[in-house]
Amino acid sequence: MNLNIFIGIGVLALSGGILNMSEAYAQQNAVKSPTLIITNQSVPSSIKDVAYSYPHKAPEVKKEQIAGTDYFQPTETVVGKKIEDLRKELHSLQADAGVLSEKLASLEQVGREQAAAYYADVGTISTQLQSGTTPGNPRLVQRMAQAQNGLEALAANVADLNELAVEISNVASMSAYLLESARATYGLTGAVEEDHARLALLEDSINNTIVVIERLQNNVSDNITRTSAYLASERSNLRAMSLAIANGDLYGKSLSNRPFSSVKPSTSYVRSSDDDNNTPLDLKEPVRKAPEEPKQLVKIDFYKPNVHFEQPVYMAVSKALERYPDARFDLVAVQPAIGNAAQLAIEGTRARRNAEKVLRSLTQMGLPLDRIDLSYIQKDDVKNNEVHLFVR
Repeated sequence: MNLNIFIGIGVLALSGGILNMSEAYAQQNAVKSPTLIITNQSVPSSIKDVAYSYPHKAPEVKKEQIAGTDYFQPTETVVGKKIEDLRKELHSLQADAGVLSEKLASLEQVGREQAAAYYADVGTISTQLQSGTTPGNPRLVQRMAQAQNGLEALAANVADLNELAVEISNVASMSAYLLESARATYGLTGAVEEDHARLALLEDSINNTIVVIERLQNNVSDNITRTSAYLASERSNLRAMSLAIANGDLYGKSLSNRPFSSVKPSTSYVRSSDDDNNTPLDLKEPVRKAPEEPKQLVKIDFYKPNVHFEQPVYMAVSKALERYPDARFDLVAVQPAIGNAAQLAIEGTRARRNAEKVLRSLTQMGLPLDRIDLSYIQKDDVKNNEVHLFVR
């Protein structure tokens, strides 16, 4: 009995020692992470959030984020800054066009007043000559001096119109540059939707400004052509009127303005001095005549807004006039015949505007308007607006 108790106590003591050694070893290695932990406790939330995060719920997308104020927030882009620069240049261009328009209106008003004063002097002289007067009447001589001064003032007005035409041409070149810059901006990267919408509005504004500038060009060209024509005519009339004042009799307009004076003599047939029966003899070399059927001289394809056609057209017309001094020209605006009614109307307007550019250039080169006939056609085999120039 005692022996068993002693043995039990020893075993307990030994067990206690073993347990104490295990606890000490566990405490010594507590800082090390276990390789595997098997437990029936729930997974900690820190591990659970990482281990079971996929698949997860996608965020909810609301319509305000796509088509509302959340998406269309003000954004500063490179394209937006470029548009602002172009807009400032357009405003400056429009201001210049407005100044030129006012200047043209002022020159036209001055021209009308000068023409009225000139024709008042001429009318007074003609009336007095018609009623009868003395040779070398001092009153009419004074009126003649005033009429000559008025005619020179009209010539100075034409010089001012020529300077204005140069200024308008410079503005037109600037407008063409702005339009090309605006269209090139569409290809820049880094734009938002609002940028392209503003760019389209800017492009339309530039096109409208170009129409106004082209109208100014046409008006100033018409004024120059018309005024230059009657200046040449009235100078001849004043010479005839001066002779009429000196003689105290009315002669009328200058002979240089009579229709028959511009008819060229025929050189096809000549007669010898000893020809008595009025039969034609030797045929001299005739003056070259223009072809009876129109022949195409120039074809201008307006595939882009700014086509440089002036130099080729000048060379072609110059050569044609050298060969055919009495030639006439047909200027034809050609437009594509494809599209609906609205497209045809737009293309027709563009074709006429292009033809007006060519006509304006021809008159500035010195070709008289009375030698140019205008027309337009629609063709199925053309893709762009064209202008054809024929000689006949």
